[in-house]
Amino acid sequence: MKRIILGVLSVLITFSVWQAVTVSQAGAPPNIAFDITKSDIDLVLKNAPASPPDRQLRVVDMGKYNLGVGIIHRGPTNDKPGDPISMIYHDYTAETYVITSGSGILTTGGTIVNKKASPNVNVMNGPSGNGTAGDNAYSRRVQAGDIIIIPTGVGHGWSQITDHVTYLSVRPDPDRVLPAGYVYPLLLKNLPTPAK
Repeated sequence: MKRIILGVLSVLITFSVWQAVTVSQAGAPPNIAFDITKSDIDLVLKNAPASPPDRQLRVVDMGKYNLGVGIIHRGPTNDKPGDPISMIYHDYTAETYVITSGSGILTTGGTIVNKKASPNVNVMNGPSGNGTAGDNAYSRRVQAGDIIIIPTGVGHGWSQITDHVTYLSVRPDPDRVLPAGYVYPLLLKNLPTPAK
């Protein structure tokens, strides 16, 4: 009898844990909005180190997926037309770029030559890799006001930035590889206190 009770308890506990994990992985969407103000972005751009150029501002648990928003500022490049173009790609996250200032040549798609995995950058984009732009890559000059949607796994890289390019990157994360709840450290003191 004791074995049966322990067996039933074991099954109930296992089921409860499984249910809790499943619900937490696909929870309800938040019931509040999350602001990233222009002054937040300016603070990060002014005070963050120049390298790396990418700064994840926030990662929000949206219920069925996480959503990251980053600001990226790239200075001038030293490449010349015809030089090989370094590319990166992300295994689980897509990106939408909204160019806020400056311009440069953005190359996307096509074959990635010498493709290799990069160290995992969980806060930025999750598992990623890099290589060099190969056949069928598409290059074009982008500038302030342009929006570019880069699907998961598509290579992308910058060249011929004469002064700078700054852009927001919105990163949907259906596989939840980005850390939900992350806030760029400089912005922690600016978070509003929830109303009671």
